[in-house]
Amino acid sequence: MSEGHRPRSRREIRRARARRRRRNTAVGGAVLLLAAAGSAYAAYGRDSGSAPRTESGARPATDSTATTTAMPSLKPTVDAASRPAEPTGTVTLAFAGDVHFTERTAGRLGVTPALGPMSRTLAAADFSMVNLESAITTRGTAQAKKYHFRTTPDALSALQRSGVDAVTMANNHAVDYGSQGLADSLAAQHDAPVPVVGIGADAAEAYRPYTTTVNGVRLAVLAASQVYDITNQNFRATATAPGIASALDRPRLLKAVRDAKAHADVVVVYLHWGVEGQKCPVADQKSIAADLSAAGATAVVGTHAHVMLGSGMLGPTYVAYGFGNFLWYGTSPYPNSDETGVTTLTVSRGKVTGAAFTPGLVDGAGVPQPQQGAAGRRITDRYAQLRRCTGLTAPPAR
Repeated sequence: MSEGHRPRSRREIRRARARRRRRNTAVGGAVLLLAAAGSAYAAYGRDSGSAPRTESGARPATDSTATTTAMPSLKPTVDAASRPAEPTGTVTLAFAGDVHFTERTAGRLGVTPALGPMSRTLAAADFSMVNLESAITTRGTAQAKKYHFRTTPDALSALQRSGVDAVTMANNHAVDYGSQGLADSLAAQHDAPVPVVGIGADAAEAYRPYTTTVNGVRLAVLAASQVYDITNQNFRATATAPGIASALDRPRLLKAVRDAKAHADVVVVYLHWGVEGQKCPVADQKSIAADLSAAGATAVVGTHAHVMLGSGMLGPTYVAYGFGNFLWYGTSPYPNSDETGVTTLTVSRGKVTGAAFTPGLVDGAGVPQPQQGAAGRRITDRYAQLRRCTGLTAPPAR
């Protein structure tokens, strides 16, 4: 797709692709369900005819119609014509939690959308992001830890088909299969159809933000892990060694945020943080959230605890201390661990002007299902109550 095409032509082409994909996948019944579940949220996204989002230092795209400087998002479940245009300078950002393609969710690699009906809410935003809680490898040696997760590079394509625009791998399972597994993950990162942040061949790459321009807004996204574990001990990226970006090296992370803020209107930091099963943020989370806010972060979000934690405003910065499980390989031994959702932020002129929560529940197959009516209200109300122990204030309603 050449850069010389008119914006309307790009939209028409994307819509045509979406129609072909819907015809070629056996999801007719699911599409009806998606439309019912997501119609209230379609307004989160937009396609006002502006140029497609571009990334700095773009990797070669796997879509043969894309150029190496423009990576079109598939956004398969959203009809662009149904979404109202947003004013220039406004962008919507959607986030969800931990994703696996292993055990009961391994078969989701062959399903479109892999993330199920809640893909619609992710796809409706201008930019969406999840955490891939897994190494991308079929080789390597399992590390000295209780749980090990891995998948194939197809996971990144499956996430793209679910409307996801970027993935973080800065977490405590990204290097579950040692140095050889890490090498495979980095190879998958470099060939990925979506940008992967928080991991790299060295610290410069691991802490480097993904940057893109959407609707006149320059967006930068970084990721890091604050979890004290074997991954952060043995596979932290350095000047000469590959690994994950570590939030334990706070000065390095804060510098990366300040540098990103120097050329971006909106800076998002996606962290792996907190204590498993604990619904309130710990001191280290609150401390780094405050530091990141002072460094210029527009939003600080994250996962790891396998339960949702509260969210809200820390001064000008939106903070979400925990999104919980999303596409989940098994069960967690914590109350309410199947409750989940998608958070959609509206950011106008660099400031968070709205936040909306779309409730979900992980079903027996590990797939997040949208919740409506009384069930949805119960999850939404409990999520709102989690703010009480965060020290955050309520965000603007979208």
